[in-house]
Amino acid sequence: MLWSLVKIVLFVLIVAAATMFASYLLELDGSVRIAIGSVEYNLNTLTAVISLLVLILAVWVLIKLLGLLVAVLRFINGDETAMSRYFDRNRERKGYQAVRDGMIALASGESRLAMAKAQKAQKYLDSPELTTLLIAQAAEQAGDRKKAEDAYKALLADDRTRFVGVRGIMKQKLSDGDTETAMKLAEKAFALKPAHREVQDTLLQLQAQKEDWKGARATLNAKLRHGALPRDVHKRRDAVLALSEAKGVFDEGNTIEAREAAIEANRLSPDLIPAAVMAARSYIAQDKPKYATRVLKKAWEVHPHPDLAAAFAEIEPDEDPKARLKRYKALTKSHPEHRETRLLLAELYLADEDFPEARRALGDLAVESPDARTLSIMAAVERGEGKPDAVVRGWLTRAVSASRGPQWTCEKCGHIHGEWVPVCTNCGAFDTLAWREAPASEFSTLMSSATLPLIVGKLDEPRAEPSGQPPAPQAAPHPAPAPEPAMPEAAADVPDAEILPPDEAAARSEGSARKG
Repeated sequence: MLWSLVKIVLFVLIVAAATMFASYLLELDGSVRIAIGSVEYNLNTLTAVISLLVLILAVWVLIKLLGLLVAVLRFINGDETAMSRYFDRNRERKGYQAVRDGMIALASGESRLAMAKAQKAQKYLDSPELTTLLIAQAAEQAGDRKKAEDAYKALLADDRTRFVGVRGIMKQKLSDGDTETAMKLAEKAFALKPAHREVQDTLLQLQAQKEDWKGARATLNAKLRHGALPRDVHKRRDAVLALSEAKGVFDEGNTIEAREAAIEANRLSPDLIPAAVMAARSYIAQDKPKYATRVLKKAWEVHPHPDLAAAFAEIEPDEDPKARLKRYKALTKSHPEHRETRLLLAELYLADEDFPEARRALGDLAVESPDARTLSIMAAVERGEGKPDAVVRGWLTRAVSASRGPQWTCEKCGHIHGEWVPVCTNCGAFDTLAWREAPASEFSTLMSSATLPLIVGKLDEPRAEPSGQPPAPQAAPHPAPAPEPAMPEAAADVPDAEILPPDEAAARSEGSARKG
């Protein structure tokens, strides 16, 4: 409102000033004489001023017309002019509009429309790095792999888009299963952009699958250097790679290098169970039992594990059960209430034929967390204490269909491995194996149920129990996580002691003697 008032006042003042100036010119005496050859013009002052202004305007229009004529001539000649810039801006506007529409169509899942818009943008724009990339992504989404690959190859010609092209072709080769080519492309992409996390992870996984442990350790160090990996995770994975390198050297027969690599892996990550086991065995081979004991004790303090107990037995392989029980106190004093510690003590007491102590060490594990191992130990205890065959068979019946207990299980796909490996043999994931309860398997349960009559006879047959003896535990269905092989029909004739685990062999003879 105020601004409108100001503009009105300014307009009135300008008109008033012009009027006053015109009046002043009219009141002036004299004239202007213009002579052109024999022609003379006499103009008063006002007319002379107006003529001057018209002359200035005419000269300005003439200059503009001359400029337009020159621009037309340059446009015809192909030079850049205002007209060419106008048409270029118009084409550029249409091209970027097509790019925007193509990106929206691509995000909406309309791959065909996105490809059409990309081709339109390619016609209007001189930006192949943008339009070719849009064509590649649209073709990839539409399933036109040949067109997408051609577009990615076109991107290789420009330094600005070479990484995009290499990465795109690498992903195509990975989806095709061509890991050899994919690994070479991943190395090239890593060289172009070593800080790119996806390329780092892809290259690391491919190197682990190809057992290129040195290259994988270099890639892992690059991830740490560029801040793509926490230091503690890097330390563990570097130990995993060092352990894998040690196993590879061991397979080649270079025992000295294998020992050094195993010890290095254990130094990097003392809680890595396979590294501790391999380092301990390397010390045993060097006749250094104290070092082996120290490595295994340190790992046991972090996480008790049956592989550690097995390696601890190899330090003194020829000792008698009582001496072994005494020596194992170095392990069992740590985490005495841990499940693995209690199971280890129960097995040691079984080997020493001290069945009451084995029962006390086992405690209520067979009831609270029953699996094949705890139930088998319980069956051995019952056999060693002279319980009837029906009682032993009852525990074995439950053990057949019970969980297999903790196993090396891939956290990504759930695949179960008999021993630790750095790369899952099912899904190819790196460092995903964990010692945990395996998932249940319906196939295993069905197969176990089918083999029960071969082991314990017909379960619905009445069994006469001796007076004063409790009835035998009945078989209950339990999910079994790991597939078990079907037992041959000849298993019905196999003695009970051959069905039991090896630790129960001594218990069988003791039980038979008591029954006799």
